[in-house]
Amino acid sequence: MGTEQPNGDYLFLNSHEASVVDLVSLLFSSNLSNRKFIDCPQGLEARLFRQRWLLFTSVVAQKILVAIDPFLKMLGDMLELLLNRLSSNGGFVRLFFNFLKGKMMTPERSSAEFLSVIGHLDTRVDLDKTIHHKDAKYKGLLSIMASKFSYENEQFISNAVTNHWGMKFLGLYSFWNDYQKHESTKAMIVQDTKSEPNLIVVAFRGTTPFDAEQWKTDVDISWYDLPNVGKIHGGFMKALGLLENSGWPKEMDEKGPHRYAYYTIREELRAMLRENEDAKFILTGHSLGGALAILFVSMLIFHEEEVLLDKLEGVYTFGQPRVGDEMFGEFMKSKLKKYDVRYMRYVYSNDMVPRIPYDDKSLFFKHFSPCLYFNSLYQGQILEEEPNKNYFSVFWVIPKILNAVWEVIRGFLLPLVVGREYKQNLFMVVFRLVGLVIPGLPAHCPENYVNAARLGSLNENLELPNSKYD
Repeated sequence: MGTEQPNGDYLFLNSHEASVVDLVSLLFSSNLSNRKFIDCPQGLEARLFRQRWLLFTSVVAQKILVAIDPFLKMLGDMLELLLNRLSSNGGFVRLFFNFLKGKMMTPERSSAEFLSVIGHLDTRVDLDKTIHHKDAKYKGLLSIMASKFSYENEQFISNAVTNHWGMKFLGLYSFWNDYQKHESTKAMIVQDTKSEPNLIVVAFRGTTPFDAEQWKTDVDISWYDLPNVGKIHGGFMKALGLLENSGWPKEMDEKGPHRYAYYTIREELRAMLRENEDAKFILTGHSLGGALAILFVSMLIFHEEEVLLDKLEGVYTFGQPRVGDEMFGEFMKSKLKKYDVRYMRYVYSNDMVPRIPYDDKSLFFKHFSPCLYFNSLYQGQILEEEPNKNYFSVFWVIPKILNAVWEVIRGFLLPLVVGREYKQNLFMVVFRLVGLVIPGLPAHCPENYVNAARLGSLNENLELPNSKYD
């Protein structure tokens, strides 16, 4: 493959090369290095059947996603179009009559009026005016709102950031994935000029609901070993900018036709911080975006980017999946403490994404910091690990379903108790009902994290400097 593997330790799944015979034979043989769809060092084995089964299911899931990609995209486009027509025309009844009159309004996909499916689940664009710059909650709220906005188009973000937040919009970027051979990663950058010092916010986009390629990144349990750092989720590393032919060089030898997330954002931050020496920056993201945010820090540390690390105020992630093994976790804990970087990992209730990939004897993935856990009453506490850490447990089935029922009811009560800005639209209500079957799915929505950042009862002292991991 040509990718530098410093420890000779890595495993990459090439799902497109796997035949049915290859997959079936994998289940009955522990030797991985003789599989044409597995790229790994000679002699690497998976002795436990459960390990081979997980590799099998990862490849099958990726193949299924490739097969349904056209249908998924068409479904997503249709749903987005319907939702935007409904909002632009004032609901079902007015949409129907406007259609009959030939006056139906349809916003352009690139316009400031067009919202993604994620955006339609929570249409709020303003920051909470009761939470000010020096408030302990402020950076968490700004981070989740930026993470939510990262799912939208450039015109929407620019308008909202400029006119609603009174901040500078510095760009929405698309980045190349060397393994998928197309642009798959997105991030936005804004600057809060009201904060002292100025605060630059880099928000990575999470997995969009109808993008099969991004779902492939999530289910790809390939891994990559960094020397003296640890094993890291391969799918996330590829999305961040892992180079197919050279791994993670400190500097790219030559400028090619493609932009890679890590290298491009690093250069942008260098330039911005040279122009504004007093500024700080934070990294954030929801779901996959959270994984990319914390891995971006790991690469700054790996490349000994002392100047940038000194300017990094913190990392705020929401519903972030696990990204590496125990060795990686120990490495990150010591380095975050050394560079005095705040790492705030928000987890809401039964959100399934922070509970994957599994943390068990078959897989090595582990979280490496306590989580800021919020229950469905938005009461917060610091926990070493979120409850029911691997999500799928027979003992948690009934409690999760009962909690999902409460979340449906809570959606109607919340605006009566705390204000109309917490009123759910019909689309979110319908999605909450999905939680009666899959409780962890609607729990993953950014809306829950926005509410947690606004209403969370987390003790203020836990968000002051002494909350940094020690």
